[in-house]
Amino acid sequence: MVYYSPVTLDRTFAALADPTRRALLARLSESEAVSVSDLAKPFAMSLPAIMKHLDVLKDAGLVTREKSGRVVSCRLNAEPMHEANEWLNRYQRFWSDGLDRLEAFLEEDSWTPPSSQASRQASPSSADSAPRPKRSSRPGPTRKK
Repeated sequence: MVYYSPVTLDRTFAALADPTRRALLARLSESEAVSVSDLAKPFAMSLPAIMKHLDVLKDAGLVTREKSGRVVSCRLNAEPMHEANEWLNRYQRFWSDGLDRLEAFLEEDSWTPPSSQASRQASPSSADSAPRPKRSSRPGPTRKK
């Protein structure tokens, strides 16, 4: 049995839980290294806010930073996501087996829906029924002034 570090998995899933951080990772996956200012351009938030997101990604081990002069570049490190994916795959087998059993059950069922014409016909009891008379209700309470 494979054991996973709960701290690593917790940090990975916490980092991936935020849509901004997922978008940052997606941008990093498209290039080898991207400067922080280039990463921040498409987002409607301040550079310090982007830096906080990058700190969370760095703490989870998903991003590495390198400073060259005044430029800080970020790189994607996908290893923690690989570990999280392996953890999720254990549960994928569970869901796949359950969905396969459901599919087999549904294929065994020989029930067919009624034709559209049959569903349009009124039930036999509705022809004999008379419409109910409208009931009047007593007046409600009045507001005190």
